[in-house]
Order: sequence, then structure tokens, then C-alpha cells
Amino acid sequence: MSNQKPDKPKPPWLKRRIPAGAEHERVRNLVERSRLHTVCQEARCPNIWECFSSQTATFLILGSVCTRNCGFCAVTAGSPAPLDPSEPDNVAEAASKMKLKYVVITSVTRDDLPDGGSGVFAETIKAVRSKNPAAMIEVLVPDFQGSPDALRKVVEAYPDVLNHNLETVPRLYQTVRPQAIYGRSLELLQRAGKCEPSLQTKSGLMLGLGEMEIEVEQTLNDLLEVGCRMLTMGQYLQPTKSHLPVERFIPPEEFNEWKDTALKMGFKQVASGPFVRSSYHAKELFNATKIAC
Repeated sequence: MSNQKPDKPKPPWLKRRIPAGAEHERVRNLVERSRLHTVCQEARCPNIWECFSSQTATFLILGSVCTRNCGFCAVTAGSPAPLDPSEPDNVAEAASKMKLKYVVITSVTRDDLPDGGSGVFAETIKAVRSKNPAAMIEVLVPDFQGSPDALRKVVEAYPDVLNHNLETVPRLYQTVRPQAIYGRSLELLQRAGKCEPSLQTKSGLMLGLGEMEIEVEQTLNDLLEVGCRMLTMGQYLQPTKSHLPVERFIPPEEFNEWKDTALKMGFKQVASGPFVRSSYHAKELFNATKIAC
């Protein structure tokens, strides 16, 4: 898909200083030496410098090539390479060397695999637990094409948080997530909570794709109805000219209003701001949720 609209200049609140330092380089080098991928790098996350500098990374498993081609995502789409059997242990070793107390694991979507890669998620959770027994683990999972068995594999490995992003409102799915189904994603979150009642479920939305306020409110209600109580809301930023254009830049005060609205609606913890991403300050959000319970 091509962007037929002229580029919108970024507003002042989306311009930030890029922190640098030895820790950023150490984490980057460690990831590369371990033959790992991070969503920070693959998805061109605007927080990569901050997170790497604070010894934080979101590990991207199942390779770096996705079988889906979403209109917002910078991760490479195509035919993935075969699975790397050493990947779970490599993630665990890297998390141990980084001395992480909170490990976030996500993946590309692998519709080519019979279980959608859920078995590798489970193996990676167990490997991280083995090397880092005190670490909390959050997984950000794809929809596994709605397979209850695939989801059960992940849940029964006992992550602390299961995150699955809706990304946008139902009306925009055909454009933003053409190979996903809104109801299927909601059902995944509901199933996860029913499989393991102690499991915290989490989801995220991007704003600025053309959604209307009433649609966002309905989407938040839908999340609450399936038991989701942790929420992230951030600004969509166009990764390349071949991706969907930004329809609107949402000012910080509007993100603050959405946070207040979501909390009043019943969410326990909400991270909402222009630079917020699903894994941004994930540890702090989870800890705050435990306090709120």
C-alpha cells in the first residue's frame, strides 16, 4: 500500500532527545552476539535508546519475518526461515546477563506453523524461569488464528502477564490489520483469563489512524467485558512511506484525558501518551497493577 497523502510534520511533543551511552551499546551488542531479535529494533520503536540505556529489551522470538502484512507495522513480512531450536535458551541467557527483573517476550506472527509458535513461547518462558527464577515474565502474543490449544500452551507455562494488542477500533481492521479479526482477539483475552484466573491480561491501542472518540470508548468497553484491566495507548507513527499515513497527531493532554477516562471506566492501570508502546515501562505498569489489586 502506498501513502497518497503528503507527510505531516511532527509536532513539537513528538521531538525528543536521543539518550546514548555505554549501556545502550552493551545491550545492543549482547543481543547481536546472542543471535536474537528485539521488537525494539525490528519495529523501529521510538523508545529504543531509552530502553536499551536502562537495560531493558523486548525479545522477539520465532525469527524476524512475519507471515502477515499489517498496514502499521515495520516488521518484515514474507516467508520466515525455519525455527532456531536454540532461541529459547538464548533468550534466557541474554535476560540473565542483562540481570532483568522483568522480561518481555513477543513474536512475529507465524501462521505457517501448526501451533502458531505457541510451543516456542512456552519453551522460552520455561527457559527464562530456569535461569531467572525471580524474574517476572510478560508475553505479547499473536492471535494464534483463534486456536484454544495454542493459547493454552502459553498460559500453562505461567507467564505473569499475557498481552495481546487490539491495536485499533473494529471499523479500521480491514485497513490496519487485514488478516486479523477483532472478535477473535477479544476472545483470546477472555480465554486467557478463564484458563488461569490469576493471569493478568493486557492490551493496547494506537491512536491517530482515523478512529473516532465514540469508537475508542466502545473498544475500551469491549476490553473490560472480556476481563482485561491493563491498557496502553500510544500515538501511531508511520514507519516508512509504504505504511499507513498518520491521520492525526494526538496532543499529550488528550492522552492524559484518555487515561483518566479508562481508569474511571474500570481499568486498573493505564499507560497513555504519545511515546507509549505495549512494552514501554511494562514492569512499572505491572507493579502498579499489583498495588491497585
